[in-house]
Amino acid sequence: MSEDKVQITIDGQTLEAPKGAMLIEVTDKADIAIPRFCYHKKLSIAANCRMCLVDVEKAPKPLPACATPVMDGMVVHTRSARALQAQKATMEFLLINHPLDCPICDQGGECELQDVSYLYGKDVSQYSDSKRVVVDKNIGPLIATEFTRCIQCTRCVRFGDEIAGMRELGATGRGDSMTIGTYIQKSVDSELSGNVIDICPVGALTAKPSRFKARAWELQAHKSIAAHDCVGSNITVHTAHNTIIRVVPHENEAINETWLSDRDRFSYQGFDTEDRKTTPMVKRNGSWQEVDWSEALEEAANEMELVIEKHGAENLAALASANSTLEELYLLQKLMRAKGCNNIDHRLFQIDFSNQHNAPVMPWLGMEIAELENLDAVLLVASNIRKEQPLLNSRLKKAVNKGASISSLNCKAYPANYRMLQQRVVSPRKVVSELALLCQALADLAGATLDNSVQALCNNQSVTEQHKAIAESLSKGENSAIIVGSQAVLFADYSHIRALSQTLADLSNSKLSIIAEDSNTAGAWLAGFVPHRLAGGEKTPQTGLNASEIMEGKLKGYLLLNMDADYDSANPQGLIASLEEAESVIAVSPYLNEAMSKVATVFLPIGTCFETSGTRVNCSGQWQSFKGAIAAKGESRPGWKVLRVLANTAAVEGFDYLDSADVRKEIQSACENVVLENRIESNIEERQTDDGMICFGDRNLYAVDQLVRRAEALQKTTDALQSQNVRLSPATAKQMNIANMQKVNLVQDDTSVVTMVEIDDSIADDCLWVPLSGYAASKLKGSKCKINVEAI
Repeated sequence: MSEDKVQITIDGQTLEAPKGAMLIEVTDKADIAIPRFCYHKKLSIAANCRMCLVDVEKAPKPLPACATPVMDGMVVHTRSARALQAQKATMEFLLINHPLDCPICDQGGECELQDVSYLYGKDVSQYSDSKRVVVDKNIGPLIATEFTRCIQCTRCVRFGDEIAGMRELGATGRGDSMTIGTYIQKSVDSELSGNVIDICPVGALTAKPSRFKARAWELQAHKSIAAHDCVGSNITVHTAHNTIIRVVPHENEAINETWLSDRDRFSYQGFDTEDRKTTPMVKRNGSWQEVDWSEALEEAANEMELVIEKHGAENLAALASANSTLEELYLLQKLMRAKGCNNIDHRLFQIDFSNQHNAPVMPWLGMEIAELENLDAVLLVASNIRKEQPLLNSRLKKAVNKGASISSLNCKAYPANYRMLQQRVVSPRKVVSELALLCQALADLAGATLDNSVQALCNNQSVTEQHKAIAESLSKGENSAIIVGSQAVLFADYSHIRALSQTLADLSNSKLSIIAEDSNTAGAWLAGFVPHRLAGGEKTPQTGLNASEIMEGKLKGYLLLNMDADYDSANPQGLIASLEEAESVIAVSPYLNEAMSKVATVFLPIGTCFETSGTRVNCSGQWQSFKGAIAAKGESRPGWKVLRVLANTAAVEGFDYLDSADVRKEIQSACENVVLENRIESNIEERQTDDGMICFGDRNLYAVDQLVRRAEALQKTTDALQSQNVRLSPATAKQMNIANMQKVNLVQDDTSVVTMVEIDDSIADDCLWVPLSGYAASKLKGSKCKINVEAI
């Protein structure tokens, strides 16, 4: 036996265990059942419920298994008379104030207290005094409270402090006067708040959107994959009567551990809303008419063919949300290319495509997700990682707890839920020069000489102490990373940001990590849903138009997959204008909102991510397939089926797939030789910068895709209700003589919009912050054009 192992005996069974391990960890691995309430394998040890008391020989009294480290030669009895007496006494104590309301409790049937009391409780209580009552608290639209049921295990308190990084819930009072709450009346606003529902062992914290919808034993469980960020969290969808009741995490240590973001947990509410249309429709004489599938598909195929005959295939284009499945994206690009068209793209928010031919085969994290918590130095570039990728951020929080230093470079000071070494906030025009200065600081530390092209990007600025501190942390780190966030694609200098980040990684011997924008961005690249590559990264003989060119091109025919034109792009104003002048707009989507209803000519209804089978590729390159949890609503059909039959209707060969697995196999065959690598060949050239203000912004975490935008409970959260007004820094506002909440006119080329402006000291100087989900963003052209702000 090695020195780091000890030998113990539990219930007559001899076991080896790591020295210092807690007794409950050893029994769990050996499948020896010990009751518990406060213990959770992902949280710190509290030892306050005392339910796990066991009999340890030579100990004067029963000991809590969760807080007792193993010792060599220890002999433990978990079912002795002494242990059982202690456990039953604890159970009786915990039930003194607990209400007997199991029949009306939403936790009934899956309650840990019910299970344990059945084994360790008594049928008669000795307690005869009145029970205490705790007033319930409204802590937001996601979590319902019944604190009279609370047994003060403090799991929820520890979760907020240790995992979510926001201690929003706490304990006040002592003894039987102790209560859990927010101290002052407020909502619980963490992007991971819903996890307290799972870890609560009783019915004190339950899911408000699914409350009283069904009993636990009526539910059917379906394993699936979350569809709202690039983590690809494993989930279980609970359904009853072909309706989604709730979504809970499915444990996967390599990806989401036991956690789930609120966005993934509650987005299911959007699958059935007012603008959900489930019947194929064709627009005739300006009015929508419901038709059968064969007529709708025939109309769509004819419209595509007519555009090609009259104007050529170069006047046809397809845009798709990268939240679509791998199979849907592959079939659509295959159909378009069979028609001679390479105008296809999923990069709806990207502006700079100058280096697309040198881009890697797919954006990649550069490591396994779990490795993030082992990093010792990180620089976040253009990333609000806490809101965009909550579960990746939770891994970084673990790294900070281990001593990692994290710095950031953004155009806005985002609140972090862990200690930051440095936060650099600069205008969009200065991000490139900031990266160049960081390269200079690293080169100075190493005694190296930078290339003249990188030195030129410093714009004659000097390295500051902040630059030196960031450079020093990266150079000293033995396991460091430069993480380029999903906001980077919004910059007009995206190619420079990528190239300089790579230079930073080389100078500091760090990993280069790229965080994909959407849940299946990696899959979209692998499927060939870009104008210059086929599936697996093979180059096309001829490059088509990129997303920006398609949106502004005013082509004659468009096919849009899983997107709302007025939200899902960096230039909604330009896209809507192009769609209005098009002869054919085929919308393949579960939804038909007002904007799309005005411009579309054919609507083909498909199922949401819960109503189709498919595959997604996450940021670490893992392919994860799933099946539909419920049957597609009404006449809608899974997206891959609709695209397959559309190709058959259009007389395109090679679309004889029986199921989505056949499509996946074809894509896997094309990707057999794919090697994941973020390094690219890129020449850092001196750029031309023009003066003037530009607008910049980010995507609200509850507005990233069609489903999330329609989830009622998520839209009532504090994050969703944040002001959508444009914002200026105090210095910029003073310079422009603009007051807080003043009405302004925003002018960008031939576009103008009147809105309110807020003064916000978290915004960088010399830029206008425009939330991408707000009204103003829908009327503007993004950050590639200068903008004038005129006070009214």
